Amino acid sequence: MEYQYLLNRFLAIFLILLLPSCGYNTFQSGDEQIKASWSEVLNQYQRRADLIPNLVKTVEGYTTYESETLLAVTNARSNAMSASAVPNMASDPKAFAKFEAAQRDLSSALGQLRVVVERYPDLKANENFRDLQAQLEGTENRITVARNRYITAVQDYNTAVRSFPSNLTAMLFGYAVKPNFTVGDEAKLSKPPAVEFDLKSKPSEEKK
Repeated sequence: MEYQYLLNRFLAIFLILLLPSCGYNTFQSGDEQIKASWSEVLNQYQRRADLIPNLVKTVEGYTTYESETLLAVTNARSNAMSASAVPNMASDPKAFAKFEAAQRDLSSALGQLRVVVERYPDLKANENFRDLQAQLEGTENRITVARNRYITAVQDYNTAVRSFPSNLTAMLFGYAVKPNFTVGDEAKLSKPPAVEFDLKSKPSEEKK
């Protein structure tokens, strides 16, 4: 019985692979494209994380009443890096969702930090801060590009997994739908942070 089962399975695989549109090669190239795109996503998020400590340190030197905001940025960065350290995250929906949420929280924390910076003209004029801010903005743009490429790669792959007759090949070889960045997440990332001023706090005097 087991021999007959294996023989039938082999014949089924052989016949499917004979079909020009079986999708096997599509899955191979699609998987490689997803891996490359995901590596670039992680690379750009890591670049952002690497810039944050110096940014926080620079802001800290010019502000007196913003320790809560700086701590929130530091904690969000730590959570984002922890979420990025999960092996095979791109194939694990739960780990991927956690990664998404952590990066979204870090984006939100950085948005609040930008609001704080507006209260300190002397900080905005600081050459080191301007350089860090320019690098961070450039990295945010590269993150958007990398995410969009990944979204497209996963969309193409998932379409092949669900479409006939390539879905037969997917079932035989265990190719499953991969998690992707959600439309809701994209909307939240593009939403500007709320501006809330603490009227009880006063910015430090400008340095001479």
